[in-house]
Amino acid sequence: MNRMPEIHLTESQSKFHQLRSKHPRFIYERFDWELLDSGLKVSFQFAIEPYIHFAPEISIQAGEPSIIRSLNPAVLNNLAFHLGLIEMLSYWKATCSPEIVIEAGPLDAQQVDWWIDLLLQGMGEFFYVNQIDFKQADLVKILPRTADRSAAGYYDGLPKERPLVLASGGKDTALTLQLLRESLSNFNCLMLNPTEAAAVLVNEAGIATPIIVRRAIDPRLLALNQAGYLNGHTPFSAYLAFLGVTCAMLFSYSEVIVSNERSSNEGNVEYLGSMVNHQYSKSVGFEQRFRDYIRKYIAANVDYFSFLRPLHEIQIARLFADYPKYFPLFKSCNRNQGENSWCGACPKCVSVFTLLYPFVEHDRLAAIFGDNLFQRPGTLPLLRQMTGVDEHKPFECVGTYEETIAALYLGIEQANARHGALPAALHHVKEHILLDYPQAAQLAETLLSDWGADHHLPAKYAELLQARLSHTGSIGENGKIHHED
Repeated sequence: MNRMPEIHLTESQSKFHQLRSKHPRFIYERFDWELLDSGLKVSFQFAIEPYIHFAPEISIQAGEPSIIRSLNPAVLNNLAFHLGLIEMLSYWKATCSPEIVIEAGPLDAQQVDWWIDLLLQGMGEFFYVNQIDFKQADLVKILPRTADRSAAGYYDGLPKERPLVLASGGKDTALTLQLLRESLSNFNCLMLNPTEAAAVLVNEAGIATPIIVRRAIDPRLLALNQAGYLNGHTPFSAYLAFLGVTCAMLFSYSEVIVSNERSSNEGNVEYLGSMVNHQYSKSVGFEQRFRDYIRKYIAANVDYFSFLRPLHEIQIARLFADYPKYFPLFKSCNRNQGENSWCGACPKCVSVFTLLYPFVEHDRLAAIFGDNLFQRPGTLPLLRQMTGVDEHKPFECVGTYEETIAALYLGIEQANARHGALPAALHHVKEHILLDYPQAAQLAETLLSDWGADHHLPAKYAELLQARLSHTGSIGENGKIHHED
């Protein structure tokens, strides 16, 4: 008699199957909204059968008059409903229940497909880390209450022609705000649970009354995480996209601008035949799908695009280096976010340091991070991952493999030109990694002069960005930057 092969599940896989069996249905029960003096408070009710309940909420406040009270309540319902749809992914992942029941509002078949696609691609890292087979046919079904969208609250009004910029505390936000401020006067910023660095950058841009959103995670989810339920990455930038469009409609803005670069299109690791991308909801693929979704189901006249989409991360670093006033202000380390500092040891810190190294005086760069990170022993293993030598690119918002190689090459050439000894990490890179990249100089030149055609920038923004890019110089011998002006 033939025997079936014995299947050995990892601890995470075993937990996945146990939780799905124990909790077969996740239910998006309802949402509620309440008008504030100049904003909106939205709460959600989620349930996981048989006994788990969540009630997260967000509040949206602005120091300017809103048009909320003039909006049809059906429009507010549609906005709140969609905020709940993107919010629910953070709670569904605790059990990965095989059924998601949507009782709070209507979804048609195309919407169901759209949300399944976002769940599968946007949570690829979560599936990889927890070793979940996300390609199994019965992974998840979304079951809507109804497909009747006749009273779904689509908005076809005309907002004021002005942009709303989503702001964080990093160099990408700083560059976007600086370039917009040089050319535009009538724009505002949106911050979610703003960090000190984000607030400082927005203030530096001259924004006196930004829109502030406070999002509170239900402590019951945190308790489940502590108890061993599943946890991991969700598509946070997709959350920001829905939030940005919501705020644009509440306060009358025609454009929602983010600062996602071309480099976010590159994935991290292949898993089950598909590429897992930590930055999927920053990618141009998501941007296009989101734009299509918004125009069909939410609003006719609110645009969403990334201002920095045509640029590589190394180009952004080079442009940012021209604005030293931001050096002591910007912070994008996720580990030390609460302390408003750089930890100097995480992939994000090492990537930003590496990308800026060729363009910022090394003493000034060390002052930003509190140290020369290329002297730290913990930096080299991260560089080996970020250049593709070891494992895979870290699950963080870091530069592409090619950008990291190009930045390391330029940094080494500049150090050699100054007749200085190479820091330990750069010495290893020169002797053991760059030997496999004899065309590193050409790669750097190409990346720094490139312009990505796959973007959704309106003409005036594309011209603004191209004009600024044209003012940077070319690369000469020894990696030295020659400026045209």
